Amino acid sequence: MRRTDRVTLSPLLKRLKLYFDLLKRTTSGYLYVVDMENKIAMVSPNIVRDFGIPAETMDFLEFRQAWRSIMHPTECARVTGIFDEVLQGRMREGCIEFRAKMRKGSYEWVECRCAASFAYEGKGLLYAGIFRLMGQRTHADAVTGLLSKYQLEQRMKEALDEARETGRGGALMIIGIDNFKIINEVYNRSFGDQVLREVAHRIRRILATDFRLYKLDGDEFGIVYPGARKADVEALYKSIQTALSEPQKINDRKYFCTVSGGAVFFPQFGKDYLVLHKYAEAALSFAKQSGKNKNVLFSKELYNRWLRSLTAHEDIRRSVEDDCRGFSLCFQPQVHAVDQRIIGAEALLRWQNSKGRMVAPMEFIPLLEESQLMIPVGKWIADTAVRICRDWQRRVPDFRMSINLSYVQLRDPSFKDAVKSCVERYGVAPESIVLELTERTVIADWNFINREFSSLREYGLKIAMDDFGTGCSSLEMFKNLACDIVKIDRAFVKEILSSDFDRRIVEYTVALCHSVGMSVCIEGVETWDEYELLSKSCKVDSIQGYLFGRPETQEGFEEKFLRGKEPS
Repeated sequence: MRRTDRVTLSPLLKRLKLYFDLLKRTTSGYLYVVDMENKIAMVSPNIVRDFGIPAETMDFLEFRQAWRSIMHPTECARVTGIFDEVLQGRMREGCIEFRAKMRKGSYEWVECRCAASFAYEGKGLLYAGIFRLMGQRTHADAVTGLLSKYQLEQRMKEALDEARETGRGGALMIIGIDNFKIINEVYNRSFGDQVLREVAHRIRRILATDFRLYKLDGDEFGIVYPGARKADVEALYKSIQTALSEPQKINDRKYFCTVSGGAVFFPQFGKDYLVLHKYAEAALSFAKQSGKNKNVLFSKELYNRWLRSLTAHEDIRRSVEDDCRGFSLCFQPQVHAVDQRIIGAEALLRWQNSKGRMVAPMEFIPLLEESQLMIPVGKWIADTAVRICRDWQRRVPDFRMSINLSYVQLRDPSFKDAVKSCVERYGVAPESIVLELTERTVIADWNFINREFSSLREYGLKIAMDDFGTGCSSLEMFKNLACDIVKIDRAFVKEILSSDFDRRIVEYTVALCHSVGMSVCIEGVETWDEYELLSKSCKVDSIQGYLFGRPETQEGFEEKFLRGKEPS
């Protein structure tokens, strides 16, 4: 850094120099003071020595320029913004952590505290501060530059101490990127690192200046929110959702990213950091298990459910190892929209644990996917469903069986061969088997999914996109994805009789699908009025819903929907 000419101290700084010299000899910190009236700055010698600042005295503009030059480029605007808030009187004092460039070229984490005050009788505005090396550079996250879990632990201990003294608690919030493992698998870790940096940047941009974002393990971030109430936490999460609502563009590739959150209030649910962190992690885990892209607040009831899910992991593993004991399939009918005849069914997975309790799919299916056990279970589902399809085609020759497909299965190289083997073993036509993938999964990676879909369709299998309208790129799907059937979600049916908007959305979607050779199945139909509107006005091709039948066991389906249709 270029040396500057020595500047003469102002009268005010000359009067303060004795005290300044005493302070700099009795502290290991770095000191500075600025006479804002005369625009003269004075810094301690160790700043010149360690950071390469040009001189111990300089005019204010040179002082400001020197500090901007040693701040990390990604943090300069944030840090100078807080300094200006103090100078302009909008903050009584500032405290901020940032990376500063040492004389030798490395960046070190520093904590800076600053304040502004009039020297005497309302005259001579002084701006002063002290900063120190945090001594924990190795604990800073190398990818995002954020403070790490060690600093989060320290900050939480400070917040808990404050809560004990004042009674003012707050919240610990952990944010996790949804499907981050898929990002690393589909692209690479370098791309994943860029996603982490972009998410960190967007979240930090919306946080208040006195909030800090911490990088935890994997794809997780932490925030300490002093004084927070339920509404405050929900508002913060909504702000984070909004900040991430626009797709990221990384290496000319667009990627849409959502996050889930888990929060716990202190000291209500704990006075120990490790306990609170465990509770926040449990809430985050529950948010991801129950659909992702949501925030969950910790409660004892939720925690007990989370503990049960941990036990369920082992129970599920034993079930899979025992030839999928406890797993079964139910079947929900699909009917032709015009004449209401049975044309097929969707196979739905059910599981009974070792204690005989039927576990809700929303509880056990995420566990299957997280543990990769969906791969062997998926093969069992395909074998069972294709075999039953063969039996039912003897009664309804054009019967088709829909099988849900997870992204985990699609990534498994052996999956396609397993499905083809079932089709050939049971002698069914490939086009009578429909593989359904949810839209939320589809938008994760267009190119990979299209390659896999093309291979499956070339063999003759049909591809359906499930839950259409619940993802974030429904129109983009028509442009990028080649499939045979679109299944419109129940969300568009619930108010279709009273909502002209919902009706038009369904009409236009059906027309668009038909124009590109796709058929449409609509889910969640429960009344005859809904059926009449959807079949006659919207012209959907097929319907699935409680109006025509709830999920049934194999025996129940045959009794209710295939009775009277003798095997050929």
